[in-house]
Amino acid sequence: MTWSSFWKYLRQHWIGLFGAFLSTLAAAYFNVQIPVSIGSITSVITTMVNAGEAITFKEYWERIKEPALRFAFVVASQAAASFATISMLSHVMEGVAAKLRHDLFDAVQRQDIEFFEFHRTGELSKRINQDVQELKSDAKKLLNSGIKAVAQTAGVVQVLYGISPTLTASLGVGVGGIVLIGTVIGKMLKKHSIQANRESSACQNHSYESLSNIKTVRAFSAEDKHLESYDELGEIATSSARKLGYGIGIFQGLTNLALNGLVGGTVILGGSMVGSNQLSGGDLMAFLAAVQMLQKSLATVSQMLTVYMKMKIAGDQVFQFISLEPGRTVAEQDGKRIPHYKLIGNISFDDVDFSYATRPDDPVLKKFNLQMSSHKVIALVGASGNGKSTIASLLARMYDPSGGKITVDGVDIRNLDPKWLRGELIGYVGQEPALFTGTVADNIRYGKPDASDLEIEDAARRANCHHFISSLKDGYFTKVAERGSSLSGGQKQRIAIARAIIKNPEILIFDEATSALDNESEAVVQKAIEENFKNRMVLIIAHRLSTVKKAVQDIIHVVEGGKIVESGNHEELMRKRGVYFNLQNQQSSK
Repeated sequence: MTWSSFWKYLRQHWIGLFGAFLSTLAAAYFNVQIPVSIGSITSVITTMVNAGEAITFKEYWERIKEPALRFAFVVASQAAASFATISMLSHVMEGVAAKLRHDLFDAVQRQDIEFFEFHRTGELSKRINQDVQELKSDAKKLLNSGIKAVAQTAGVVQVLYGISPTLTASLGVGVGGIVLIGTVIGKMLKKHSIQANRESSACQNHSYESLSNIKTVRAFSAEDKHLESYDELGEIATSSARKLGYGIGIFQGLTNLALNGLVGGTVILGGSMVGSNQLSGGDLMAFLAAVQMLQKSLATVSQMLTVYMKMKIAGDQVFQFISLEPGRTVAEQDGKRIPHYKLIGNISFDDVDFSYATRPDDPVLKKFNLQMSSHKVIALVGASGNGKSTIASLLARMYDPSGGKITVDGVDIRNLDPKWLRGELIGYVGQEPALFTGTVADNIRYGKPDASDLEIEDAARRANCHHFISSLKDGYFTKVAERGSSLSGGQKQRIAIARAIIKNPEILIFDEATSALDNESEAVVQKAIEENFKNRMVLIIAHRLSTVKKAVQDIIHVVEGGKIVESGNHEELMRKRGVYFNLQNQQSSK
């Protein structure tokens, strides 16, 4: 992270930031004036004591009133300035944090799917929430306490020099040594801080992954295994955090020891100057009070070095992703939209090559060719792992092919607006439908945000789920638990179908939409699928042939080894007695 990148966010709140800066300087100024005011009061009292005369309280007040009122004004002003600083900085930094979270979430969302294959969800969530929060908190501390401490240090040095140049010069030598040693230790602490942050992230990622898959963990009674792994990672993270804590403790301890030594040296040297009439008692008192303030300011500066290191690490995590350009499959640079009156919907895969980024040396498709005509029901079948779902992902432009091209009515989909392609042209229903927290209606409306209640009900009827939704306690307003865990697999799948068809797409993809269902649920979902075949291209991907042999009357393509090896309808393929025939016999015998 550089200050220039962070400044882009700060400058949007420059009025509040400037106000906080002025109030910080004011607070520092009044802080510096406190020991001066105390020194003035002490001088008056010392003069009265040296005079040795008895006076009434009224006379005492008359003599001390002016410095006492000045002291009260200084203290009240310091409190007001501190309030203004904290209030304005809080307002500014909350605004900065909100914009950072927005930009970071937006930048992450707009990456290619490959990005998410290399970065765990727990890591991304930590960066968006925890790292932004830490960056905000540390920046607020730095801008408040750091600026105040530096300004206060400069002001105190000026006051000290005005009282006694000799004592101030002796202090300067000691402070210079402290700063030099602190810089060396600070660099060592930064390395420990980076390591501790990395190991803490690994621990958080493990817990997120385990809890996200709690049903699988429970099904295998693997709680103890996951706890053991979590404890192992936790021990490593704890060890690193402790080392960092020890380092910070040593740093702060040595700093305090050195600063207190400076105070002690000042008392001894200052006392000798009072004894030789080079300094008055009141001036020594004011000098000592100012030195104690200098001690606190320098201690704060040393603490701010630690805060800065933490802020820098959090900032590096945040700005690393904010600076990412949108992925190729998401960017909307002059993307075309085929007008509805011109749209036919013919799809062509021409010599398409593809391999996943996590397995670059293992091609899934090689010189793959496929033509799909509009308003046809087409199936891709074959054993798992032969590239069927990859074909659907490429058509929806979740990925780009490494070679060849995919066209819609002759237009390369890389030249089409991806938001139009996925948002309007294509409807997609996968094997594991993801439902979001909210109502059933909200989840169906997800496919068309401006859909009316009547449109939602119509889509539900066409997806064969209106009846079961109406039987729920709150109907369409029933709250859906996280990931739809309160619904059965068949119910979730039918809601997913309603969500896909509500936008009335020209191309409807069912990617293993019934493979995880029992026979009864499969029959209900299959009926919902068949009711949405009219007036669009439908692509059904399945390894269970029962899904396609009755539904698909147009053409079935058999995929093996990333290539089309057979094509035809069910009867034609059975007569060929090839791959499809063997698959049918294998599944029938189970």
